[in-house]
Amino acid sequence: MRASRSSTLMLALAATLLVAGCGRAATHSEATMDQHPQHSPEALSLGRITPRDPGATLELLSDAVGIDGVIDVRHIAYGDNLSPPLRWTPVAGAGAYAIILEDPDAPMEHPFVHWMIWNIPGSLDALPEGLPNADRLITPQGAIQGKNDNGSFGYFGPRPPAGTGVHHYHFQLFALDGPLTLHSDATLRALVDAMKGRVLADTELIGTSEAPERQ
Repeated sequence: MRASRSSTLMLALAATLLVAGCGRAATHSEATMDQHPQHSPEALSLGRITPRDPGATLELLSDAVGIDGVIDVRHIAYGDNLSPPLRWTPVAGAGAYAIILEDPDAPMEHPFVHWMIWNIPGSLDALPEGLPNADRLITPQGAIQGKNDNGSFGYFGPRPPAGTGVHHYHFQLFALDGPLTLHSDATLRALVDAMKGRVLADTELIGTSEAPERQ
């Protein structure tokens, strides 16, 4: 009886190790799906694109995201709703960059799109705070912003509905081989399709936000 129980435990442990060692590690959003039953089954943009060099070093940082991961009130829709300052490590050969901000914890069929900006010049490694809510920008020159799911061009900050807990906001950065020929009315799907095969490297920065107790 003891030998049988021991054999069963060893087989279960081996199966666990096999699963843990196969494939890509679970993302933060995947790991929290059980905690967020409203979590959308649709993949984030980062999961739909395979970069040319998956091992390339690319890091995205922002002073707007605290060490605890919480996004500063200046950059949420309950606050000042300003686009956050962002900076990243340059990618050799990048002709342009694109950024997509999505909330997969939104209570809807797909992740809520908070921001789409592309054709950021490849010579840049940062964006300032508070970009205008316009489709075509003078600074950075040539950059284009699409419509967010709130219906406006440019950035729309986190505004998680009350009672839905902590939401995770994925700032996804893509280093491209050159500018995209897309108009500002392009949908998220059109943007993702246009980037396929042209992404040199990608990365993401995840920030969190929760509805204030008093609105």
